[in-house]
Amino acid sequence: MFQNIYLKIGGTMLLLLLLVTFIFPFFPFIQDGIEGGRVKFLEEGGAITAPYPPSSELLLGSDRDGRSLISVLVIGAKETLLIITLITVIRYAVGMVLGVMASFGNRLINSILDTFDQMFASLPVVFFGILILTMPFILFLDNRFIVVILIIAMIEVGRVGVSIKDQIMTIKKEPYIDAAITVGVSRMTMTKNYYLPNMLPSLVVQFFFDLGRVALIIGQLGVFSVFVTQELVQIDAGYAKIINTSNNWATLLGEAKKDIYTAYWIPLYAAMAILYLIVTFNIVGEGLRRVFERKHA
Repeated sequence: MFQNIYLKIGGTMLLLLLLVTFIFPFFPFIQDGIEGGRVKFLEEGGAITAPYPPSSELLLGSDRDGRSLISVLVIGAKETLLIITLITVIRYAVGMVLGVMASFGNRLINSILDTFDQMFASLPVVFFGILILTMPFILFLDNRFIVVILIIAMIEVGRVGVSIKDQIMTIKKEPYIDAAITVGVSRMTMTKNYYLPNMLPSLVVQFFFDLGRVALIIGQLGVFSVFVTQELVQIDAGYAKIINTSNNWATLLGEAKKDIYTAYWIPLYAAMAILYLIVTFNIVGEGLRRVFERKHA
């Protein structure tokens, strides 16, 4: 394990990510930077308006509200991780239940998993996300956050379920499974004592890879201005506007598209933050894969 360079690098990157997410928001300079200011008056006279470019005072520059981009990214890290983790956990929880049921010969579940797997494997996931999440009745839901999380999770639940089913079918070929069936061990007990423990290393590795995959999907949806967190706000009589209610990195990236020529640092650092997530989870996943492979070698 200690010679596993992937696990060393990935673990260090993950630790830094957790520090930024849960410790840094309490630092005074982060709280001060989130206040911002749209106008700055210069000592030599005159004034400038946000967004402010990177400088010794604002290392990464500011957003359009004059808030330090470092502060915005740090504050948004927790919700970004929450969204990604929720989607992945729901996907694996549902996929595991469906995969186990399918492995025991449930034809309906088998058909559902195969249909979902083939349908969503034929076109990019982000395409289906855009198609479904921009439907009017979903755009205007009061509990849109929960619905969007569930939809994105369900899009690839077929792939996870099929993977789990295939792993169980492989484990079923082992001699000790035949022995367990012979002595009358129940399916529930076999799942708890034989299938899940044997699948756990592979599931952990796949889970981390999928965290990176979900981070990429969320970033892509943000580029197309499809956000997880948004609300319909009444502006005037007969007129309403959809506004984003989060500092998560995908939202920041999507809203900064218009700044790519005038304030390039906003989309640049938002994209780099999402890239950091993707790389971190993939390196950790690869490191864990090598650890488990060595143990089973």
